[in-house]
This record gives sequence, C-alpha cells and structure tokens, in this order.
Amino acid sequence: MRFFQYALTLALVGGLGFGSTTLHAQKRAKHTFQIEKGAFLYDQKPIQIHSGEMHYARIPKPYWHHRLRMLKAMGLNTVATYVFWNYHNTAPGVWDFTTGNRDLAGFIKAAQDEGLFVILRPGPYACAEWEFGGYPWWLQKNEEIVMRANSPAFLDSCRVYIQHLADEVKSLQVSEGGPIIMVQVENEFGSYVAQRKDVPMAEHRAYYRAIKTMLDEAGFRGPFFTSDGSWLFEGGAMEGVLPTANGEGNVANLKKAVDAYHGGEGPYMVAEFYPGWLDHWGEPFVQVGAEQIAQQTETYLKNGVSFNLYMAHGGTNFGFTSGANYNDEHDIQPDITSYDYDAPVSEAGWVTPKYEAIRQQMLQHAGYKIPDVPARLPVMTVPDIALTQRTPFFDLKASVTPVTSENPLSFEALNQGMGYVLYRRRFTQPIQGTLHVDGLRDFATVYVNGKKVGVLNRVQNQYTLDVAIPFNGTLELLVENLGRINYGAQITENRKGIIAPVRINDYEITGGWEMYGFPFASVPTLAKPTQEPKSGAPVLYTGTFEASETSDTFLDMRGWGKGIVFVNGHHLGRYWGIGPQQTLYLPGCWLKKGRNEVVIFEQLNETPQSVLKTTAQPILTDLRLTTE
Repeated sequence: MRFFQYALTLALVGGLGFGSTTLHAQKRAKHTFQIEKGAFLYDQKPIQIHSGEMHYARIPKPYWHHRLRMLKAMGLNTVATYVFWNYHNTAPGVWDFTTGNRDLAGFIKAAQDEGLFVILRPGPYACAEWEFGGYPWWLQKNEEIVMRANSPAFLDSCRVYIQHLADEVKSLQVSEGGPIIMVQVENEFGSYVAQRKDVPMAEHRAYYRAIKTMLDEAGFRGPFFTSDGSWLFEGGAMEGVLPTANGEGNVANLKKAVDAYHGGEGPYMVAEFYPGWLDHWGEPFVQVGAEQIAQQTETYLKNGVSFNLYMAHGGTNFGFTSGANYNDEHDIQPDITSYDYDAPVSEAGWVTPKYEAIRQQMLQHAGYKIPDVPARLPVMTVPDIALTQRTPFFDLKASVTPVTSENPLSFEALNQGMGYVLYRRRFTQPIQGTLHVDGLRDFATVYVNGKKVGVLNRVQNQYTLDVAIPFNGTLELLVENLGRINYGAQITENRKGIIAPVRINDYEITGGWEMYGFPFASVPTLAKPTQEPKSGAPVLYTGTFEASETSDTFLDMRGWGKGIVFVNGHHLGRYWGIGPQQTLYLPGCWLKKGRNEVVIFEQLNETPQSVLKTTAQPILTDLRLTTE
C-alpha cells in the first residue's frame, strides 16, 4: 500500500506541482518536508527520493542547468551536493559564495528552476575525493586544532563555517519556499570512528553531537540524516537523526540496520548508491556494468527504497582540487583530474549506456512523467596548436623572494596551500651518496647544478636517490603537492612539501635552505625567455589558437610528461603520462570566439613539445606505468 501512495504522490510532485515552469513561478511558496510514520512526507504526503549527486564546484556554472536537466531526464526528482568548506573559505577570514562556480545559492536555485529537490551535505567534512576532504589547508597551522575531533579550537572554526553557510542558503530550505529538503550531519563518521579506536567513544560522540547542534543553531531545520555503511552505524548513527546506508544493495540488510537505530519503521534510504567508482593516477580506471546498476535500481524502486546515485554526474577536479587516498602499498594515491566516475552522465555531460539503463527503469517504475533527454552539447577538435614560446621554469625564480631556513619548511609553514615549492641549497664542499627525503609530500624532480638527476615519488614510495654534488654545487628539489588525503585516519596528517630533515647518507643537510613558492593559483606572468629550455628541465609552453565556435573539446596529453594546463586563465587540472587519464576536458563555455591562450607547465620535459593536439573523445583508461 505504501508503494502505491508513493506513486500517487510522486505523480503529483514530479508531473504537476513540481515541474520546472510551475515551480519557477511559485518558488517562494512554502512547503513542508518531514520524516513521520516511516516515510518521507512532502506536504504531508509520502514520497520516495530518487536523487543523483553532482557537485557545483566540478561543473562550469554555464553548464549547471544542462546537467540538472540531464538528471531530471534520467528520472530523478532530487539532486544532492556536498559543500566544500575550503572552496568558499579561500583564506583565513576570506569567504566567497558568489564568484563563478562558488555561487552555491545560484546552483540551488538552478535546481529549483529545473524542478528538483535538493539534499545538502555541508560536512564540515566531505571526503568526496576532494582536496583535504573539504577542510581549509591552513587549519593545520593552528597547533591548538585537532582535526575532526572534540577540539575547542576546531569546533570554533567549524561553527564559523556553518554560520557563513547558513547565512547563504538557509532561506532556500523547503520551509522557506526553497528546494532543500534534507541536510546531512557530518559525513561517514562511523567509518572514521572505526579507524580511530585510539580516541574514546565519548569524545567522538561529543564532537558529532556538537556538529549537529551547530547546524540547529545556525538555522538548518532538517530533516537531518547521517550517511555510513550499514555495518558502521554503531559509530555513525545519531539519536533522533535518520541513518542512511552507503553502498547497501541488500534491502533486508538495509532495513535491519535502519530499524535497529531508528524506531523500526524506516524510511529506508541508500545515500550513496555507487554506479561507478573513484580513480587514482597509476591505477586502472574503474568501470561498473550498466546492467548491474539497472538491476539494483529496479530493486530499490520495487521495494520503496529511496536512493542517491553517487555520482550521477561527476564532472572535473579543476585546478588543484583533487584529493588522495592511501593504502598498505602506496603512501598516497592521488585522484585523477577527471571525476567522470564512470557515472551515468559522463564528465562532459553525455548520455552513457548506464544512463539509458537507469532511465528505462525509472520510466517503468518511478510513477511520474519523465522529460525527454536534453540534446548533447556540441564537441569539436582544434587544429594543432603551435607552442610558440618556451620559458624555462627556473626563469621564474627571479620574480620570487625566497624564504631561507635552517631546514626545509612545509608548504603550510610557507603559507602556501597548493602548487609547487622549489627547495634549493648550495654546497661549499663536494658530497656524493644517497639522498634521503623521507618527509617528501608528494612528488619531486631533483636537479644538481640545474641538471635533472632523478625523481622522488611518494606514490611509488621512492624516497632515495644517488647524487653527486660538486664543489660550489647546488641541489634543487621541485616539490609538488598531489592533493591532501581526504579519507581515513591520516586526514589529520596532511602537511605538504618536505616535512622532515633531508639527508645525504647519514648526514643531515642543514643551514642555507632557500624555498621559492609557486602556488600557480593563476597563470604565471612570463617574461621573454632567457635561453632555450634544456631537455629534462621544467618548462612553460605558451601557444594561441583561433576558434570559430565555442564547443567542448579535450586536450590530448599523450606524449607529455607531467604538469598542469591553463586555457584563457582557467586551470584545467593536472595531467600525468602514467595514466589512466590521457586527456583534459576543456569546456567550450571557457573558450572565446577568436584568439584563445594556452599555458602548459611541463615538469619533466623529457620529450620537448612543439604542438598541442585536441580530440573529440576523452581518454580515461590508458594506463602507462613506464612514465615517471
């Protein structure tokens, strides 16, 4: 009987009262959304949530409406999004909720325009394969702060963030006429509790409850929910808050777990239903079959289980926003730039076989009208782009004032969050032997007197290298932050750069260290090159191209080594020849009719380049482990 009630209500919500035109005209009309009698109730009528996750920060703002329409045409009635604290709190005391992709309220309103409910996942911890799980890097500079813990200094910082967020979006809750129907408390905290058994459970619970209290006091009205694996509810469930089960495909297990912690009557929801999975540099691209996902979708629909596809559309980790994992084999597993996730809607917003399979299930079982699929955005290729200027990276040192220290300093100590730091030291006496950089975070190219002698790489646990430094010679290490860890117990250990003494053989190298910061938050200013770059030395390539249209394309980085790309000032993210990703997505909305500029920072430069190629298809599954 409850399923038929859902179907009737969803027909009203999805087909009549919550269509985009009607909703836009009445978007300030107040509604209710609550959990009662084992059901989600919208204006006192039971509904089932069919949600898809997509993150405003990973999609160019001009494409928000297109991607939201894609979700609706797949048959979904809700969009879920994390909020990334560090994306809005860009420096201590500096907040941005309005510029470009940071316009969170604009994204929520766009969802409402398209007839979608919104589930808000504010953290303050997000995970999401995002840099530091959403935490601002500079929190680590405060020695009183204990991350993700019942630490007064940390909780004070969380409170400031939550209040700023509430000021931006609390008026967009359904009770105020907006589309936000539910708010998550923290994120996957049960998983963290299971990994941090060194912390008393009472302390974990005090922290967890403090976050819920902050959300209440800031003006969020809920309903609230938590999100964890069903086997982790002991640490992740919270009294009076709906527990939802991530990745739970067994309906009986789902109901048993929820009933044990929420009154024995539901509602039942899988807040992260995985149609794909995350991907790391140097590891195979993960793919999940469409038939498998369609069958699981049908199971949820037939059993009245609400769900949120994570991800329905992944998008892109533009700039330095990608995070990292770790395991017993790799000290760090940095995430690739593409967040395609093998999701139903591809990175560039395309329909996939998985999309069609889910849509067919929704057409059969959703119980409301589903619109036609939007037309695919056009794609183009560009004639080979001539790279007309090659500037040696070391030329940039002239514009940077170095910091000197007895020992190498971390990025955080240098007040730098992302990018690169060049560590330099001159030797008055010759020395040779094994260079040990046990505190490397994360990737370094090593030079002696300006000549590359090797690479150190935390991904592959390479911390030593043989060197021979002559009289009056210089040792330089260009160190890259590959993204702070976003999941697991090591999230509290996320300093970058060189965080421990450097040794040659058994001798600690102290005194006279110079550090040059290159955050590359924007396109570097390039003067006329002083000389032609040497093979193996880092270089910045510049080129321009003419475009008669502004369609999407993909930069073909096969044959390149490792680095980052800017187009018209937009930081497209990292590339790395080891794969599996070999292309970078270039949204057409960031191009201009006429002249466009490309700047590429190539760190390895083993094969000097003269042109940059494009392609109409992404290449995300080409693993090449022979490249550094």
